[in-house]
Amino acid sequence: MAPRSRTRRPQPQVRRRTPDVRRRLVALLAVLGVLFTVVVGRLVMIQGVSPDKYVAVGESQRLRDVVLPAGRGAMFDRNGRDLALTIPQKTVWANPHLVTDPLAAAKALSPVLHVDEAVLGDRLSRDAGFVYLARKVDDKVVAQVEKLHLSGVFFLDEPKRFNPAGDLAGPLLGVVGTDNEGLSGLELQFEKKLKGTPGELRVERDPYGNEIASGDRSFTPAQPGDDLVLTIDRSLQYETEKALSEEIVKSNSKGGTAIVMDPKTGEILSMANLTYDGADSGKAPYPSINNTAVTSVYEPGSVNKVITIAAALEEGLVAPDTTLAVPDHLRVADHVFSDHDPHPLKQWTVTDIMATSSNIGTIMIGKQLGKTRLDAYLRKFGLGSKTGLGFPGEPRGLLLDPKKWSGTSIGTVPIGQGLAVTALQMLDAYNTVANGGVLVTPKLVKATVDGEGTQAPTPASPRRRVVSEKTADQVKHMLTEVVKVGTGTEAAIDGYTVAGKTGTARKPYKGGYKQGAYLATFAGFVPAENPRLSAIVVLDEPAQMYGGLVSAPVFAKVAQYGLRLFRIPPPRPQSTPADTKITDPDAAKTADVAPPSTASTATTARPTTTSTPPR
Repeated sequence: MAPRSRTRRPQPQVRRRTPDVRRRLVALLAVLGVLFTVVVGRLVMIQGVSPDKYVAVGESQRLRDVVLPAGRGAMFDRNGRDLALTIPQKTVWANPHLVTDPLAAAKALSPVLHVDEAVLGDRLSRDAGFVYLARKVDDKVVAQVEKLHLSGVFFLDEPKRFNPAGDLAGPLLGVVGTDNEGLSGLELQFEKKLKGTPGELRVERDPYGNEIASGDRSFTPAQPGDDLVLTIDRSLQYETEKALSEEIVKSNSKGGTAIVMDPKTGEILSMANLTYDGADSGKAPYPSINNTAVTSVYEPGSVNKVITIAAALEEGLVAPDTTLAVPDHLRVADHVFSDHDPHPLKQWTVTDIMATSSNIGTIMIGKQLGKTRLDAYLRKFGLGSKTGLGFPGEPRGLLLDPKKWSGTSIGTVPIGQGLAVTALQMLDAYNTVANGGVLVTPKLVKATVDGEGTQAPTPASPRRRVVSEKTADQVKHMLTEVVKVGTGTEAAIDGYTVAGKTGTARKPYKGGYKQGAYLATFAGFVPAENPRLSAIVVLDEPAQMYGGLVSAPVFAKVAQYGLRLFRIPPPRPQSTPADTKITDPDAAKTADVAPPSTASTATTARPTTTSTPPR
């Protein structure tokens, strides 16, 4: 048998690695090693070296901080009656991540919230976890929104300011903004005390905005603001606004201001500021935008004569019974001043000059004082300086430096022209006389009440002497003659002795005076023997321009109500001191209106004779 032939199987070929392949493998391993080192290093940095930073980033994606507004402090009148309160109201908000159909939701919400549909659609479509839809809505709106059963739409409580007495004392109290911040008036002045300290709620939510039941949660309660007890009496405030409103309509004025104070303490008992658009508007007088009694200045006119005469008495230049030969006109520099009614040369006492509001007699007294002393006393009585009330927007007034006086200024300034004051500054001057020559700083806050209910009375008002008690008493008795037989008889109150002064001043306008436009004023106090109430009334452009005819009656109505309210009895009958009695009752027909002030305008006055209306 022949041997079988053996077939040789092929041997597998071993592929040798080339040097290039080896290099690639080594490089890959090196890269992997570097990457591993970087990852390990990064993990060490994140978890070991600076973990807090990255924990915070993670928490910021899960945790939500919700600011809890503090309850704003309330404001009460002097008897604890509500003037301004904060009550929680519902705010409608949404989480757009949870809203399934933004356009449909916007269409449903628009007529309920009274917000434009396009605006709501934009808000509901945002990439955000929180958007406002409507702030501080009433319960009726809340009920309507609830009936819609919209996903992603929720409610939260926010504080809202309410004035229970409506717009009573509105310019004084001020306004609060949507975010519960004071914007004007006392709300702004005492913002730090009223606003309180906000709280905070921290909750942990998932990416869709849902609260995680077992997540982190913390709560810091808000601290409410302090309450304010004002010096205002709510019922007197109402009567003041009512009397002022009636006279504004009756005299067809553009508006008016009235302040009632306790001259002994400086407490403001009522402060009214009204604007009127005229009978044709169909609207009743309404609260002014600003608290003009404190924030607006005007030329006071004849009510300023009380300072001129008080200064001359204090300096010993005249006495109440000093007699002056008073003509009906007087040239000062390039201007001729006059009393309203022509009259022969009169032998008038200083009391006559005050009672009849003689421009010429007052200018003669002012010239004896001279500009330096007159200016000093104007400033002593508080003109040209803030009152110390601290009310937002209160000006200093306008009082020209004597070095800048024109030749006619010694004629205009003594009779209340060529300078500007606030109504409160002018009333402070009368309070000084009522207080026996001592000026008392006005105040509006009687006490504060903290969150624990502890009441802290505010400090007594600062006081400073301006003139002697003797001078103040002499001026006081002169002012009673103004009301008895002079230009202020409409301010009289049965059973009481009233002291006061009228004023009718031209209204500055574009560097001159507005033709036919006047500001009518009456300022005074009662009872004259022991003053308990003081008041000033200013009417803007009344049809009957005289302070004695339009402002004095308002004073009488308001003061009479205040006397009853505070149970102030009439004083025992007293005789008026002989040295202050008026000697010429017929002179009561003379003017209290000052001529235009050439010193306060930019034009140079030609020699003229100014005839001014009475009272």
